[in-house]
Amino acid sequence: MGYEQQARDAGVNLDMKLIRPGNFDSVVGVHDMLYVSGSIALADGGGGIKHAGRLGDDMDVTDGQVSARGAGAAILASVHQHLGSLDRVERVIRLTGYVTSNPGFNDQPKVINGASDLMIEVFGDPGRHARSAIGVAELPFGASVEVEAIFQIRPRSR
Repeated sequence: MGYEQQARDAGVNLDMKLIRPGNFDSVVGVHDMLYVSGSIALADGGGGIKHAGRLGDDMDVTDGQVSARGAGAAILASVHQHLGSLDRVERVIRLTGYVTSNPGFNDQPKVINGASDLMIEVFGDPGRHARSAIGVAELPFGASVEVEAIFQIRPRSR
C-alpha cells in the first residue's frame, strides 16, 4: 500500500484547504529536499484553526497531541498538494514543533509526539526523524501547536 492510501487510512484529508497568511511559500523544494513551512491544525472545511489555547492552562497533553497530529496532517496535505503524491517521499528528515505553553509546562516533547506518531503511521520506518520540541509564549492565530518539516523526496518518474 502506498503512502497516499496510508495517509487517507490515518484520517488525513490530503485535499484540505490550507492557510497561507503571508508572502511565503508553504513548501519549497531544493534538489531532493522538501522544506515545509510551519503548519497548524486546521478546522474541518478550511474555516480557520482547529485547536487554540495554551498547554498547561486551556489544554492538557492529550489535547496537545491531537493538535500536533492535526498540524502533521496539514503538513502531509501541503506535501501532497505540492508533489501530487506522497508516494514520492523517500523519508521524513526532521520535524520542529512549537507548543504554546505556560511557564513550568515541560511536556512539549510528549505533545509533539502527536505529529511524530502520524509520520510513522503513514510512512513506517522512513517516517522516523530528528526532532525538536520548543515551548513558546504565543503562536499565530492563537494556535496551540505549530510544526514544520523537512522531507527527502524521490525524483519524478520519467
